[in-house]
Amino acid sequence: MPRPLGELEDAVMTRVWQWNRPVTVREVLEDLQQERSIAYTTVMTVMDNLHQKGWVRREAEGRAYRYTAVSTRAAYSAALMNEAWSTSDNPAAALVAFFGMMSAEQREALRDAVRVVQYDDEAADIPAEPRVEPRPEAPAEPPSPPSGEPSP
Repeated sequence: MPRPLGELEDAVMTRVWQWNRPVTVREVLEDLQQERSIAYTTVMTVMDNLHQKGWVRREAEGRAYRYTAVSTRAAYSAALMNEAWSTSDNPAAALVAFFGMMSAEQREALRDAVRVVQYDDEAADIPAEPRVEPRPEAPAEPPSPPSGEPSP
């Protein structure tokens, strides 16, 4: 399970996830600078750290790199929730407490997710129909000669 991202790591990864394409340090820097004063070298270090931690892969482009997310924000969030839940000494109670903290919209999203998982589970339980290969057509029989004529 990955460690939770730090505040600046999260700000960088948010952009990488939202843009959903290879990004440069310069692009992330320019977007971050709309919110805060930050140096190029700071963003470069954070992105290098994210690469070392396995959050992003990078590809050289000239003297710079283009960074791409290795997984989605949803997968990251799911891993954090799973880690928190699995370390509880009473997982059922932890889930009940967690569900109690949810908004109505979050509970509806949970219901939708459970329906999807149940549908996937049910679909996996349905045996696949056997594949029936079409038979090669039998050669057509030659037409019968008209009655009274000798056959060849």
